[in-house]
Amino acid sequence: MNRHHTFAAITATACLLAAGLSAQDAPALPAANPTNDTARLLAGLAPSADAAMVAVTKESAWQQHAKFFDSAWARLEKNQISKVRDWAVTNIPDAFAAKGTAFYMFSGPDFLYADTFFPQASTYVLCGIEPIGPIPDVAKLTPQALGGELHALQESLNSVMSYSFFITKKMKDDFQNHSLSGTLPVLYIFLARSGLTLTDVSYVSLDEEGALTPQPDATHSPKSPAPGVRIHFLADGSTTQRTLYYFSTDISDSGLKKSGFLKFCKTLAPGNSCVKSASYLMHESYFSTIRGFLLDNTNTLVQDDSGIPISFFTPDAWQMRYFGAYPGPIPLFKNCNQPKLTEAYRTTHPVPLEFGIGYRHHPGESTLMVATRKPLGAAPEPPAAAPVKVAPPRAQLVPPAANPAP
Repeated sequence: MNRHHTFAAITATACLLAAGLSAQDAPALPAANPTNDTARLLAGLAPSADAAMVAVTKESAWQQHAKFFDSAWARLEKNQISKVRDWAVTNIPDAFAAKGTAFYMFSGPDFLYADTFFPQASTYVLCGIEPIGPIPDVAKLTPQALGGELHALQESLNSVMSYSFFITKKMKDDFQNHSLSGTLPVLYIFLARSGLTLTDVSYVSLDEEGALTPQPDATHSPKSPAPGVRIHFLADGSTTQRTLYYFSTDISDSGLKKSGFLKFCKTLAPGNSCVKSASYLMHESYFSTIRGFLLDNTNTLVQDDSGIPISFFTPDAWQMRYFGAYPGPIPLFKNCNQPKLTEAYRTTHPVPLEFGIGYRHHPGESTLMVATRKPLGAAPEPPAAAPVKVAPPRAQLVPPAANPAP
């Protein structure tokens, strides 16, 4: 307990004694939680009564930041997240209520959509190539530096709040050369704005066998092909601890050979998964391992067309449902068109979406599909009316060692 809380406790006890009450009758003061207070400050929300944190809220830069987030988040909730949540409640009710693991590969720091699709999950596993960065400490920023750092955070979140996905090249610039750098500030904001309370954060790493090892910090930890961060948090009104993992790691076939990332994931499997805005990497042969992991360890998979090609979902194992429209990939990924998916959308008359998601983020253009694993022994679906030709393999858009999202 710091001096501020110690003084408050002494004062409260003295007042109670003067009123003839015992110290045992005193209401417990809230324990200091600098991690959660930092997350709330970054998200433009008022912290607890900690003096150093409250001082930050007096700065005009933070007050402007709070107004920005109040407005932006209200707009995001109304126009996007509430609609995605309503869709999930109606169309994936079992996965929406599931309390197991939620996998979100190629996610970057996008906890927001993992939480919207799977809000009851006990454990979330996210990954990307974006660095973790240092643990944020807003209270240490000078008033002169505060405004610039908070503005940079707003800029880094603009794409996901406007288009539903992060732009990797832009994130690389946003996450460098700042005191509030890396993915941690973004994860903090999404957790706080989702009404969750952070209880602790720690660095971890994985060895080749997938064993999780705590690390003292991000700068002095031994080199690891899968450095990570573990955040424990609580839902409002709950005492059940839940966990978010984010790993900065290459999940191409060659990258996975160097790390124990999938071995670690298998200890948490099976689970439910989501994939969106994934650069169509699992269309490529050199991302076959992560594709196979999801196919083997997922109960319900929610994805746009940039995820696993539908040709990998065999009718005897998967029930496929389609939502929205399939106008094909954006021009950058024009070679990733799926004729079989075009046929599926033509013949199944998908229900329109009331929101946009993925690279084609405008309502009326977005593609969303749900693959649900069938029980063993389930009868296969009848074959399609006519065979569909498969497009020839496309040229590689990224080098095998990379794992980007545009």
